[in-house]
Amino acid sequence: MVVYYIMKLISRFFCILPLKARYYSGKAIGSLGWLLVPKRRKKLAVGNIMRSFGVDRELASDIVKSSTTRFGNMLIEVLRFPLLNKSNINQLVTIKGREYLHEALAYGKGVVIATAHSGNWELLGPALSLNGFPVVGVAQKQTNTAMNRFINEYRMLSGMHVVYKNEIREMIRLLGEGKILGLLMDQDAGNEGTFVKFFGVPASTATGAAAMARMKGTPIVPAFITRKEDGGHTAVLSKPIFVEKTANRDADVFTITQQLTTIIENHIRQFPNEWFWLHNRWKHTQIV
Repeated sequence: MVVYYIMKLISRFFCILPLKARYYSGKAIGSLGWLLVPKRRKKLAVGNIMRSFGVDRELASDIVKSSTTRFGNMLIEVLRFPLLNKSNINQLVTIKGREYLHEALAYGKGVVIATAHSGNWELLGPALSLNGFPVVGVAQKQTNTAMNRFINEYRMLSGMHVVYKNEIREMIRLLGEGKILGLLMDQDAGNEGTFVKFFGVPASTATGAAAMARMKGTPIVPAFITRKEDGGHTAVLSKPIFVEKTANRDADVFTITQQLTTIIENHIRQFPNEWFWLHNRWKHTQIV
């Protein structure tokens, strides 16, 4: 647990560090992180960007570098989570479309938020939670016990709760209680996913959002967070989406998964520098 206490100490340091010092620290951490990324991973990301946007190698390299170095400031923002509260959260994150979330909650069947590893996604849940929404983050359990304890403890400082992505029954129960489940659905789902088009190429995609929404009649609200020029953030919530339930479950789940994936793609097209391009999104597919 030494790592846990080291992270707590680092967090306290950044909680008292002045703004200008935090800015340069974030840039330095991001630049160091970029240097540590293996060349093969950079090459993979550049190739994916070139294919996805039809741009040259130089622009693709700029995009992947920008999308990676920003993690320095993202990390510092997470380390400063103990300072977030109901009085200051809206100074950091502007929420647009909260009426759509209220509308979805009014159905009484819980809500699934479909989002992506874009912007500082770790801020989305706390921002909604501190604004009074009953948010539950669906997380991947970290292999390092100390880091897993640290990040989940910080996520829950805002009042949101956390469940692991393999706890399906618990998620269904929470939807029945009217909770909001936040699901990241933009990463390779391996053999457990279904193949839908992402930037024109089949990609294995998690179907949890669509499957649970179909089962419970739960509305899905796409939501994304982006960084503003002044260093703050904007969280944008969209109109609720409902699964049209037919006798063909697989077709229903496929249709809504493709729809959500297309929404994510459109967001990335608008903010390419804010997505996690180092992830091998098309690992389980054959690019043709």
